[in-house]
Amino acid sequence: MLAVDEAVEALIQKSVVRCDSLSVSVESSQNLVSAQDVRASCNVPPADNSAMDGYAFSLQDAVAAKFSLPIAQRITAGAESPPLVRGTAVRIFTGAEIPLGADTVAIQELCEEKLGMVHLDRNAVAGANIRKCGQDVKFSDVIIPVGTKIKPAELGLLASQGYTNVLVYRPMKVGVLSTGDELVEPGTYLGLGKIYNSNSPMLGGLIRDLGMEFVDLGCVKDKPSETKDALLKACDEVDVILTAGGVSVGEEDHVRSAVDELGEIEFWKVAIKPGKPIAFGHVQGVPLVGLPGNPASVFVTFVILARPFLMGCQGAKKLKTPVVQAKALFNRAGESREVYLRGRLVADCKTLGVEIHPNQSSGVLSSVSWGDVLVKQKIHRDISFNDLLDVIVY
Repeated sequence: MLAVDEAVEALIQKSVVRCDSLSVSVESSQNLVSAQDVRASCNVPPADNSAMDGYAFSLQDAVAAKFSLPIAQRITAGAESPPLVRGTAVRIFTGAEIPLGADTVAIQELCEEKLGMVHLDRNAVAGANIRKCGQDVKFSDVIIPVGTKIKPAELGLLASQGYTNVLVYRPMKVGVLSTGDELVEPGTYLGLGKIYNSNSPMLGGLIRDLGMEFVDLGCVKDKPSETKDALLKACDEVDVILTAGGVSVGEEDHVRSAVDELGEIEFWKVAIKPGKPIAFGHVQGVPLVGLPGNPASVFVTFVILARPFLMGCQGAKKLKTPVVQAKALFNRAGESREVYLRGRLVADCKTLGVEIHPNQSSGVLSSVSWGDVLVKQKIHRDISFNDLLDVIVY
């Protein structure tokens, strides 16, 4: 049985880009992954400009005139900026280009304007309140490296360089196959012994959040022939297959044996709770991640194990899930597997704490909805109140 860190590393190592690239409009590129380095087409800002509303001047002139200068010009953002007339000051506004010859801006709150003269701040320092050309971005700098997931900040950065299109990897098609005689689809009659299929909609949402295309492969009964047929059909439709259920050791769990027959299982079982029965393999060259069947287990194992693998296949470079730390607001005994507790951050003015849902059963999906983080509890480690813990925000 693999340790969690070993399983994550193995999945990352096995993730290879499975989609070609295409050019899309910047506005439609959110959540997609850049397929090339994007370089700056211009300096930002394009010229020295004022960081504040105030007065621009030569500090040498100001010192010589005992910090009282006549106002000769007025420059607003976007307007032309004629050279500074020596021995004068310029009324200037935020974003306006600094005129040639000026080297300092004094903010208006520290100056006094009277009868065409400005009495400047005597504590002004050369270079103050000036944004230098290229301070943000320099021409030809790589502004978005290949493998970057494009988020709102990247949209703004691309627009600031005048880009209308960007080269990205095609959104990967990720298929989800649910298994189980007990499953029925929402909107249908819930007969005796049946439950609604919550795993497919949940996994679909998680997949779409990654900027990928969700393909619902349906739900198959616990029959070997149906399972094999569904997997073979999926190979022609998707880039990666996720299954929910059918990878444990029960007599009615047929996914693992089907993958063994149609392809290969590369590893099975991870020391994680919830969700020990995890499988990774290939069916006719298509990667397959077999997740458990219980809904909370599905969510946890997707976030911890499947998500980094999928992002690697999508071409992303940042694969490991970011971790923050919070103080435990609970006590809990250690277990023989690494546990990911459904928790919720609690913030006050001094510390960041975390509480956990009272029911950590693998079938309690409401614990995921209630929470906003997964709290990592290492193998055999007891947790005491105020211990500093690693938490993963989802």
